[in-house]
Amino acid sequence: MHELAITVIGPDRTGIVADVAEALAGIGANLDDSTMTRLRGHFAMTLICTGPSVDEVRAALETLTADGKLLATVRAVQPETDAAVRGEPFLVSVHGADRLGIVAAVTRVVAGVGGNITDLTSRLTGPLYVIVAEVDLDPAHADELAEQLAVAAAELGVDVTLRRAESEIL
Repeated sequence: MHELAITVIGPDRTGIVADVAEALAGIGANLDDSTMTRLRGHFAMTLICTGPSVDEVRAALETLTADGKLLATVRAVQPETDAAVRGEPFLVSVHGADRLGIVAAVTRVVAGVGGNITDLTSRLTGPLYVIVAEVDLDPAHADELAEQLAVAAAELGVDVTLRRAESEIL
């Protein structure tokens, strides 16, 4: 049994998710974790699957990438050895005018207090830049993170909030 990381990117079109999922199911690949999104007209998918070999998956995806519009990469990865959560789930939200370095500054502050970003989405909507990040954080560091995020927010000219995530939301 192989564990594989697969990425698929290209121009968005109806049916990409179904095409990829069918190709993988057809060779017995079980989709363990996946994330898919549309980014300014481009489709992006990353997933972890178990089952067939790298070569079998590449061959199965070949029909989808033959025209050169989609790019698929496949690589073997090691199974997760330490799946223990190292903290509790928190949400960091950022809203403000777009400017260079917002993601870099906010994520550096989170990392600086030992927070692990488990999911991050950013979106530019007109002049407004929005970030929503899920963070595993030791609750003992929540106040410190909130203070440091406030300093970063003031420097960046954005609004930042930190709140404990409700487990049923995640």
